Amino acid sequence: MTKKVAIIGAGVVGASAAYLLSKEDDIDLTVYDEGTGQGTSAAAGIISPWLSRRRNKKWYHMVREGAAYYPVFLSDVMEGEAIPSSVYKQVGTLLFKKKEAYIHEMFAIGEKRKIDAPEIGELAILSPDEIREKVPLYSGENSAVWASGGARVDGGKLVELLLSKAEKNGAKVVRQHVAFNTVKGSHQYAIQTEQSTEQFESVILTASAWLPDILTPLDYEMDVRPQKGQLAEVKLAEFDTQDWPVMMPEGESDIIPFEDGRVIIGATHEDDKGFNLTIDEDMLDDMVQKGTTIFTEELRSAPITQYRSGTRAYTSDYAPFFGEVPELPNVYAASGLGSTGLTAGPLVGKCLAESVLGLPSTLNEADYPIWNYVKKKSRDNC
Repeated sequence: MTKKVAIIGAGVVGASAAYLLSKEDDIDLTVYDEGTGQGTSAAAGIISPWLSRRRNKKWYHMVREGAAYYPVFLSDVMEGEAIPSSVYKQVGTLLFKKKEAYIHEMFAIGEKRKIDAPEIGELAILSPDEIREKVPLYSGENSAVWASGGARVDGGKLVELLLSKAEKNGAKVVRQHVAFNTVKGSHQYAIQTEQSTEQFESVILTASAWLPDILTPLDYEMDVRPQKGQLAEVKLAEFDTQDWPVMMPEGESDIIPFEDGRVIIGATHEDDKGFNLTIDEDMLDDMVQKGTTIFTEELRSAPITQYRSGTRAYTSDYAPFFGEVPELPNVYAASGLGSTGLTAGPLVGKCLAESVLGLPSTLNEADYPIWNYVKKKSRDNC
């Protein structure tokens, strides 16, 4: 018997769930995404969660498992063909710290974590000359921690790939704003566009910071808010950058090389801008200047060819959540992943797809409790 399923929001989490569900013969899948402000479409990220001092063990477990899942997931998506390097590529990570003591501290953390995460690959502390062997234009004098398992990912291209595969498998993708509601007297849910209303037996809500827009009309209160992220792309016309490692200096300005001399720098973490997507060129120019100071004048003076802006979702304690929405059977949601959405997104999408299919979740939902962030208002508060 065919089950009608809808996904609202096709960032990396929703698109990953869509791909996995589209493979099921008994699932009739529709994906809704308006596209405005989507964080994934603007994002380029580093898949290298192991070299973090963040102490939240449940968060670390999610991102560690998310990083391990990436090559497995994309190999399945590509059905044995090569994973496009423009989407994802393992190129290694260089982590910089201004104080030499911190370099050795992070190396020790990496060595300890490698026991449970062999995908971290080779670990080493590289001298400035050894760094220049990997990034020829590096002119700094700081050492760095090297982890060969680090990877880069282009969020927009990843989503395009996943949705194209889902459509090939029979899923429908609707690029419109929608309204979500319950259907009285049934166990189904209605999704309304300007043209029509359809009913579904199960719904996945992966609308990131827009989750309150979907659930507030149904008397929910939520601890979910928008965070603005901006990036800049520079062009190094004289360099072959396709195999350069991703670089993580202190601060917000990660340096992510792609093919054709393209290098992404960013991103900002702006908690006070709401859903404003206006590009602040002065802020980004300053970020590029400050973020590349220890690297080279060539990167600082490279022409900026593109700016990107998107909206992430975060919670008051910066912890992610997912699971079945309280008092809405067969409706599942995820949000609050913030800047780690690219790392954890495919795995969280897998967990949501497993819930729709009635399978045990790969991650323990109790470790990321949706009920702490999504609550039905009591009648006294209505």
